[in-house]
Amino acid sequence: MAYIMETQNLTKTYGKKDAAKDVNIRIREGEIYGLIGRNGAGKTTIMRMISGLSNPTSGTYSLFGKTGAEMKRMMNKVGVLIEHPGLYPKLSARENLKIKCIGMGIDYKGSYLDDLLKLVGLENVSDKKKAGEFSLGMRQRLGIALALIGNPSMIILDEPINGLDPQGIVEVRHTLEQLRDERGITIMISSHILEELAKLADSYGIIHEGHLIEQFTNDELMARCGQFVAIKTPDNDGALKALSSIGITETQIDEDGHIRVSERLEESDKMAAAIVKAGVPLKELFINNVSLEDYYLSLTGGAHNG
Repeated sequence: MAYIMETQNLTKTYGKKDAAKDVNIRIREGEIYGLIGRNGAGKTTIMRMISGLSNPTSGTYSLFGKTGAEMKRMMNKVGVLIEHPGLYPKLSARENLKIKCIGMGIDYKGSYLDDLLKLVGLENVSDKKKAGEFSLGMRQRLGIALALIGNPSMIILDEPINGLDPQGIVEVRHTLEQLRDERGITIMISSHILEELAKLADSYGIIHEGHLIEQFTNDELMARCGQFVAIKTPDNDGALKALSSIGITETQIDEDGHIRVSERLEESDKMAAAIVKAGVPLKELFINNVSLEDYYLSLTGGAHNG
């Protein structure tokens, strides 16, 4: 799969402090990429640089395989929502969209605005209702609609679920999933609500004190963290045969030489009984349930402070 965005040693320095240092991010086309980090870790700084809102001190980045002047000409293919959406509170959702269309030279006649409103779930909101009367979730969805004007191939969203109630979080999550799955739009999203991000992202990058300390796909995360039964025995072949005898086949051997079982986790007692019955020494068996947040904390050390 092609990379739609790559950075090469991207750095932003303020005075003597590096807000971001030698950051190398790769985002695949058509995926949701979650950028994780504490407040002040450098997430917004990185997003502002790759969206053209701030110039890097050093390093480069490419979009759609282009760099320099060619890339800048393609910046209209990137939609941006950094921090809070800039809305006109006394205007309706439709009027807010219309103003941005005019500013960008976009023809909004026909069904263009209706399609945008439907895409973010605001099609049934009355044009008499002003944006200042919207719930926070509605304002965030309108902000996403504004970022979608011009039909971008990629959108960059900084903390779009921050401060939302559970219903608002679900609404925004469903909107982003729809943009990825139905429109093929690549999405870069930062968030400190890691439980929600884990439900949404395909890949992740962890930013800590301005450095990208790890980058991994969701499949890699599940292999390292997810839910599975871990079995430690000196005879893996014998244990696997015993598991197969009770219909357990979704297994693998991890890098530590332990067996991982990813099915029928509620039957760990039956797994243990089958292994012991087969005469295989069983040293350890437990259910692993490490979350994205646990993994993040294990890499960065210390409590997550949002």
